[in-house]
Amino acid sequence: MSYGETFPLWRAGAGKAWRAYTRHAFVEGLRDGSLPRAAYLRYMVQDYLFLVHFSRAWALAVTKADTLDEMRACAATVDALLNEEMRLHLRSCAEAGITEGEITTAEEELQNLAYTRYVLDAGHSGDFLDLLAALAPCVLGYGEIGARLGEEAGETPYRDWIETYASAEYQRTCHEVGALIDGAVARRLGDAPESSPRWPRLCARFATATRLEAEFWSMGMS
Repeated sequence: MSYGETFPLWRAGAGKAWRAYTRHAFVEGLRDGSLPRAAYLRYMVQDYLFLVHFSRAWALAVTKADTLDEMRACAATVDALLNEEMRLHLRSCAEAGITEGEITTAEEELQNLAYTRYVLDAGHSGDFLDLLAALAPCVLGYGEIGARLGEEAGETPYRDWIETYASAEYQRTCHEVGALIDGAVARRLGDAPESSPRWPRLCARFATATRLEAEFWSMGMS
């Protein structure tokens, strides 16, 4: 999946870390159904807590944005996270007998703390581009994973998860976020962003967030 022009460059710059994230054993377990249910539920609880902070990071992006279009795009993502994606987690956990109260009071794992605080710090200490580079692996990586698993997965108990991220609605969100990133990069770095002195730092932010994504999968399987 391309999701614009900037994302493929950042993805290529992440090197082997990208494959370690998008082809992680956890992901392949979702695809073929071999992932233990306990590992999935552990992940879902932690991912719900992650999405709380992720929503805050996208809300922070509204304040970091330079244009109304950027603000609207970020606000729309906050709405999708809070009112759509998090419902999947509550529904899946409820089916397993895990209440919303148990989810919201669960202790955050260290990998969760590391990832969410890294993204928030990128936004607080940097600018709009720093924040987008840290946010992108999650949004666009899940889109890439969902699209692939939607085509490859057979019978699996994790079809609901796969269909969420393979859906036309989520894929549209990914294309919109890709366009947001492209516009933000062009507006701030010009027509040749790779020649900007800021480019290596943005690539490094993306790569670090990618590595933290892979660790998040590993946390679920631990």
